[in-house]
Amino acid sequence: MTVTSAGDTHRADRYRVRVDAIEVTRFNTLFNFRDVGGHAGHDGRTVRSGRLFRSDTPHRLAGADRTAFASFGVRTVLDLRRPHEVDRDGRIPDFAGLTWRHIHPEHAEWSDIPFQPGADLARYLADRYADLATTGTAGLAAAIGLIADESNAPLLVHCVAGKDRTGIVCGLTLAVLGVSDDDIATDYALSTAAGERFQAWFATTGMAVHPALPPLTCPEEAMLLFLAELRDSYGSVEGYLRHAGVSDAQVAALRDHLLE
Repeated sequence: MTVTSAGDTHRADRYRVRVDAIEVTRFNTLFNFRDVGGHAGHDGRTVRSGRLFRSDTPHRLAGADRTAFASFGVRTVLDLRRPHEVDRDGRIPDFAGLTWRHIHPEHAEWSDIPFQPGADLARYLADRYADLATTGTAGLAAAIGLIADESNAPLLVHCVAGKDRTGIVCGLTLAVLGVSDDDIATDYALSTAAGERFQAWFATTGMAVHPALPPLTCPEEAMLLFLAELRDSYGSVEGYLRHAGVSDAQVAALRDHLLE
């Protein structure tokens, strides 16, 4: 595990702010990093902080951002990107004691079903998430299994923007921990502000966004629809995960180390 000095930790503290009791961390080139802990879960227990983090792709970490990230002591990075996205942008930089794990839940390219301006964004996103849950069962089960293994914590899960694939994995995890759909959707929607920060930075790069992509907006209704319809199909989120290949032991382990 990366070891940082007390001075490093104090410098990193200036990046941390509270948004509706959720700690959001501000970096210069990482726009959607936050702790998944702090939510109310099963039996009056709380999701532990400092164990599971989510973000957009951290391949740009350098300088002060690298120091700030190191202060969290992340042991495992779970990268959900497509292989060609990893090849294009690269992996998170090396940190002492950090393990990089690449798990790609199979799913269609966004360009296969492009977003049409004026369409219902929540419905569009919920449908894409349902498609991923159908085709990416093996990858999602592997991702949840990795999170369930306490020896991998603290763990960071990310994709490109940290809102869709990451949102699904974190949403499924939090649901199994007993977090309410409303709280899961609230956490998911924080990625909207992150998308605005990313767009402001991206505009300075001279690069163009693929025209098939939807806006970097995360309406709560998209996550609420996804979770409700997953339960309609599988009886419960746990029922879906068991269908995907997550074992009872992994579900129990997830709750044991992520709830306090």
